[in-house]
Amino acid sequence: MKPIQPMHAPPSTRPTPRILLAPMEGLLDHSLRDVITRVGGVDRCVSEFIRITDQLLPVRVYTRVVPELLSGGRTAAGTPVRPQLLGGDPACLADNAARLASLQPEGIDLNFGCPAPTVNRHRGGAVLLDEPELVHAIVAAVRRAVPADLPVSAKMRLGVNDESRMLDCARAIADAGADELVVHARTKLHGYRPPAYWERIAEIRAAVALPVVANGEVWTVADAWRCLEVSGCDAIMLGRGIVADPGLALALRGAAEPRWSELLPLLAHFWQRIASHVAPRHRSGRIKQWLNLLRRRHPQAQAAFDAVRLTNDPEAVGAILFGIAPTPLDHIAT
Repeated sequence: MKPIQPMHAPPSTRPTPRILLAPMEGLLDHSLRDVITRVGGVDRCVSEFIRITDQLLPVRVYTRVVPELLSGGRTAAGTPVRPQLLGGDPACLADNAARLASLQPEGIDLNFGCPAPTVNRHRGGAVLLDEPELVHAIVAAVRRAVPADLPVSAKMRLGVNDESRMLDCARAIADAGADELVVHARTKLHGYRPPAYWERIAEIRAAVALPVVANGEVWTVADAWRCLEVSGCDAIMLGRGIVADPGLALALRGAAEPRWSELLPLLAHFWQRIASHVAPRHRSGRIKQWLNLLRRRHPQAQAAFDAVRLTNDPEAVGAILFGIAPTPLDHIAT
C-alpha cells in the first residue's frame, strides 16, 4: 500500500475552511468520533445514520447511536455532533425529528447519500435521489417539525446511476428550507471508487442559495485544497482520509500533526471504548479496520496490523497491541 505523501501547510492567502467529520456507517461511530476530535481541528461531526422506517423511535435508540446527546450533544473534546436520520417516509421522519429535537442536538441531518444496497432496497439513502419530489417532501416535513432555530442539513450524492437529477435534488433540498447541503461528489453507482467529481459540486453551488460542503476522495492536504478550489466551497467534510490520518484537520489548519507515538494512547483509548459497547466477536475487526487505514499514513501501523492480522480473539489482540504480550504496540518502531 502506497503511503500518503507528507502534509503541507495551507496557502497563506486562503482562509481555513470549516471542517466536518463525515458519517460512515460501520466505521465512524461515537468511539472513533471521540478519538478523532481529541486530536483536534474538526468543527462539527455528523453521526452515522439512525434508520427510520414506520414508527416513532424511543429516545434510547437515538442515544445509542449518538451517546453525545447525553452530554450536551458534544464529544468529550467539545465538538458538536449533528445526528443524522435516514428513511423515505416524510411524516415518520418528521415525527422522529421532533422527538430528536427535544434532546437539544446541535442540528439534524438527513441522509440522501448512503449507497448500501440493503438501505436502498428499503427506500432509504441515495436511491431517493431518483425522486426529487420525495426528497423535497422529506426535508420540508422535517423543517416544519423542528424549532426554526434548529439547523436542518442534508447530505446527497450526485445521483443514483447518473447525474441527470442532480440539480433537481439539490434545488429540492434548498427550496424545502435546508440550512446546509453536503455533496459527496460521486453517484450511488460510483460507490467509493475514485475519482470524485468535485467540479459537479461547483454546478450545485451555482444552482442553490445555501451553504454547500464538499466531500469525497480527500486523503491529503493537497487533495483538500484542490477539492475546495475546484468545487468553490469554503467547507469540507472528511471521512476515510481523516481516519487514515487523524491529524489531517490539524494539517489543513497549518498545525503540526501528532506523531505515531502520540497516537498510541488514542488507539488504546479507542480499544477501551469499543470494549464497552461492541460484541467481543467484532472488536478485533474494528481495531484492524482502523489500523488498515492508518498504515496509509503511518508506516508503524503496518507492523501493528501485521501483528494482529491473523488473530480474532479480542484478548489476544488487546494483549499484543497494548502491552501485556511480548510484542506490545509501543515497542513496534515508534
